[in-house]
Amino acid sequence: MRLFATPIAPDPDEARRWAEEELSKTAYQEAEPTPIDRFARGVVDFLAALFSGQVPATLGPWLAVGAIVVLLVLVAVAILIWGRPRAVVRSRASVPLFGEDETRSAAQLRSDAEDAARRSAWDEAIVLRMRALARGLAERTIVDPAPGTTVHRFAAEAGRAFPAESVELEAVARTFDDVRYLRRPGTAEGYAAVRTLDERLAGARVEVPV
Repeated sequence: MRLFATPIAPDPDEARRWAEEELSKTAYQEAEPTPIDRFARGVVDFLAALFSGQVPATLGPWLAVGAIVVLLVLVAVAILIWGRPRAVVRSRASVPLFGEDETRSAAQLRSDAEDAARRSAWDEAIVLRMRALARGLAERTIVDPAPGTTVHRFAAEAGRAFPAESVELEAVARTFDDVRYLRRPGTAEGYAAVRTLDERLAGARVEVPV
């Protein structure tokens, strides 16, 4: 009597039936990836292709759209967190302006200049009004005097934005120098010239982009 029988070799149809029966068992079904598993694998494969530079050509436009959307979201978040753009915030900041740190806005400087003019303090009125002129153009982002910028440098830069006013800008810059550094007495006429130019430029459009 034989202890072991000779193995039976199934024919192809029988082998396929055995395989189907084996794979239908619960243990094999539970081992199959779920839809979430397949999705996660797809994300991992996509990121790997993205960083390796092997992005499918059909996804190129979608990636561009996605990048633009992300950029717009970041800009919106930045505005919500940090507030409005720099030009508005700087109107309340301390900025070196013709030799002194200045925190007043153009409107405040104009008001203080008018107060000085009513007291016939022409030196003070001229200095304040010239700073108001510069501050006003800075608030409109037309000319932004850097720290250390002289009044004549400012007049030259403003003259490029308003060529028709370049001569008058240089004239009021000289008036500012006369009363601020040369100690020459200011006059009502000198103040009127600065005030008139400031008022004119406050409502003027830029003639030449700077």
